Amino acid sequence: MPWNNQSSGGGWKSGGGGGGPWGQGPGGGGNQPDLEEILKRGQDKMKQVMHGSGVPGPLMLLLSAVALAIVGFYAFTFTVRPDELGVVLRFGKFDRQEPPGLHFRLPYPIEEVRLPKVTTANRTEIGVRGSGEGRRSAPTQDLLEESLMLTGDENIVDIGFVVLWNIKDASAYLFNIQNPDTTVKEVAESAMREVVGKSRVQDVLTEKRSQIEQDVRDLMQRTLDSYKAGINITQLQMQRAEAPAQVIDAFRDVAAAAIDQRRIQNQAQAYANKVIPEARGEVQRILQEAQAYKERVVAEAQGEADRFLNVLAEYRKAPDLMRQRLYLETMERVLSSTDKVIIDSNGGQGVVPYLPLDQLQPKKQ
Repeated sequence: MPWNNQSSGGGWKSGGGGGGPWGQGPGGGGNQPDLEEILKRGQDKMKQVMHGSGVPGPLMLLLSAVALAIVGFYAFTFTVRPDELGVVLRFGKFDRQEPPGLHFRLPYPIEEVRLPKVTTANRTEIGVRGSGEGRRSAPTQDLLEESLMLTGDENIVDIGFVVLWNIKDASAYLFNIQNPDTTVKEVAESAMREVVGKSRVQDVLTEKRSQIEQDVRDLMQRTLDSYKAGINITQLQMQRAEAPAQVIDAFRDVAAAAIDQRRIQNQAQAYANKVIPEARGEVQRILQEAQAYKERVVAEAQGEADRFLNVLAEYRKAPDLMRQRLYLETMERVLSSTDKVIIDSNGGQGVVPYLPLDQLQPKKQ
């Protein structure tokens, strides 16, 4: 395909100033000198020196040789800087890649060199302009036509984010896409809209921002790889994710209500965590007391039964004696709790009638 059909300037211009087959000059990353023009200028300088000064012929030949050597060095060599990668084109077709350092090439127009910066971190902003490098700071300018997006639950959010990327395949980067910055920007906006369109507004604003960033980054990388763009997405940072200005107050009220809801739920959970163990402990205590009471009552009943059986056995041996003993023991238990003084009529004739016998008894503690 002719070069002038692809260039944006209407033809191929020497010196690297015009458009190339991919909208760039023939020098790509740097302007390459035109050999014919350099030789012509050198000849003019020599003529001026030869006619204007009395320099001897051998010295003039030496100077000419040095000049030609310098011109040949720059015409047949190129330097690749540490952050660049040399992509050599031969007759406009990709031929080879060269690492950083000094390399030889055939002069233009046989070979030309592109020098893309493969290690530079490029920055593409969507929905914001002028945000600080590498900071999640407030942007200086918002672009609503880029930042307003529709969520999966039919809410509108205002999102501004930054994409950091670099070149992972220089030849694919140079020849498979025409405008890398625009391509990355459009792919990033499309991926963000797709991910946000599948998410709830609450997830976008608060809960799952980091997950959304990762999903958008992965989707962008898959899309660019399908384009064979030679671009690697290193990081995606959401600078802003909030409701539109018209309804921001209502969203803040909703967010505050959600915070209050979580706070009350946490308080209720803390109360439940306190009360439930206490109730379970009380249940265990009651069960243990009931078990102890059961064992005590059963043991007492068993003891009473055994005692009764023992008394019955003795009663059968001497019924009259046992009957008398039981009577006395029973009366002792009954009368021990009363404050009455009983005097036998036969044995109490010498007792003073007015003696306070009840007060003579020892007091029970």
